Amino acid sequence: MFKSRQPTGVTMDNIDTSFVTYFKDHPPAPRISLRAGTALDDHTDVTVYDPSIDRLSADYLETYFWGISYLYLVSWRYYLPYLLAYAHQKVSDPNSNAVGQFLLNLRPPDSQPPRFGSLSSVERSLVVSVLDKLAFSDEAVWQDQAIVALEEYWGPGALYR
Repeated sequence: MFKSRQPTGVTMDNIDTSFVTYFKDHPPAPRISLRAGTALDDHTDVTVYDPSIDRLSADYLETYFWGISYLYLVSWRYYLPYLLAYAHQKVSDPNSNAVGQFLLNLRPPDSQPPRFGSLSSVERSLVVSVLDKLAFSDEAVWQDQAIVALEEYWGPGALYR
């Protein structure tokens, strides 16, 4: 469905925003930002989401990548299309901590309330499409991590779905 799709949407500091159009009920803002999630990981003071400070960019994603693990349903749904677009862009960049952490967080177990289970079939298809690109394209450097995510949850006959 999405395999030949190349992101061509408006960019937000070089992150393609066109993936958002596939997500119904996309939240206007996260309840917890990646910056706040990273603060939780660091055991430091957590600050509220501030759109002027928490503006999405490659630098923001790479600086606050630890926060991906702390995103619950609403925040995860907010960041998911941007993380998918960023991973799609970084298919051949082995130095992206954000992509590595994102792929780890696409593996089971799902959180409560379920993040993976909250996706529509179109949204799930987009996740699978990006994972397929990261796993099977010639330029991909994320094959191992993407294949594990596909085998464990996202692919046909997945082990834990």
